[in-house]
Amino acid sequence: MDFNVRKLASDAGIFFSRAVQFTEEKLGQAEKTELDAHFENLQSRADCTKNWTEKIYRQTEVLLQPNPGARIEEFLYEKLDRKVPPRATNGEILGQYMLEAAKEFGAETPYGSTLIQVGDCQRRLGGAEREFLQSSSISFLTPLRNFLEGDWRTISKERRLLENRRLDLDACKARLKKAKAAEAKAAAVPDFQETRPRNYVLSASASALWNEELDKAEHELRVAQSEFDRQAEVTRLLLEGISSTHVNHLRCLCEFVEAQAVYYKQCHQYMQELQREMGSSSGDVPSAVPPLNSQTPLETDALQIEEVQPPASGTRNAKVLYDYDAADSSELSLRADELITVYTVPGMDSDWLIGEKGNQKGKVPVTYLELLS
Repeated sequence: MDFNVRKLASDAGIFFSRAVQFTEEKLGQAEKTELDAHFENLQSRADCTKNWTEKIYRQTEVLLQPNPGARIEEFLYEKLDRKVPPRATNGEILGQYMLEAAKEFGAETPYGSTLIQVGDCQRRLGGAEREFLQSSSISFLTPLRNFLEGDWRTISKERRLLENRRLDLDACKARLKKAKAAEAKAAAVPDFQETRPRNYVLSASASALWNEELDKAEHELRVAQSEFDRQAEVTRLLLEGISSTHVNHLRCLCEFVEAQAVYYKQCHQYMQELQREMGSSSGDVPSAVPPLNSQTPLETDALQIEEVQPPASGTRNAKVLYDYDAADSSELSLRADELITVYTVPGMDSDWLIGEKGNQKGKVPVTYLELLS
């Protein structure tokens, strides 16, 4: 019990001494031991590494899991040391909805069969996404988190310990300086008190006392300097290890990019397969779906080139502004600067006209023409 009390008193004294030293340094009343430029650079580099690693880690979390509620749930499971339950991706959920809808509408119908094709593709995309998330979490997020929660905590602990050793060292330097000043003052007193033997004895006793205090301060300074140097070396080695951290994070970053490349390649492959299944080539709109600029079936029938007859009036000349390649047999290809005859028919889209040049006839876009009077 006595030992604990003494230790508590000693710790309180050390804490008070550090607090006084720290306060006097802030007020400019005490000197501070400065670390060398190389050490300061190492500390600055370590702080920079920690700050950017933390930002990259947090934003990667958002990228891989945009739902904050899901992130909190995963965090709680990790803290409770429990396995995170499997969660379907949005693509997998969408694919399941499409497949269920196809059953309701009928798998034999055009819409139902297309829903099955798209739904199956969405499920495969969702599965690829889940594999990408798992791979990225293991190969990229986990090493970053291990650095922040492991290596960096160790570095921070040793740096705090170094700061305490530095405060102890500077406090010892301050005590030694005061002891030297007092010893010098006590040693000078007998020169002025030679005619007073009693004062001389007292002064000699005080001088001896200060000599003893000076020896104690010098011993404490040597011990504090030794502890500071040893702690500085330990901290320096840890800070220099940041270079190894950069190498490790570089490897993890390359693995993250590789996982992304594989994921997006799979997505591209699945979409190409889906387009082929839907009768599409080179990424055009599937043939089963009418183009956006097409007319309704009745309008299409009305615009069959063979059946369209030019009206007696309303025909105008037009100059072609740009080259235009016909998308299908109902359209007319154009070349810049040529002159054609154009007219419209009832029910036709206002963005299109019927154009004629020679014995060729077909739809032409208005925006490619300059109508002449």
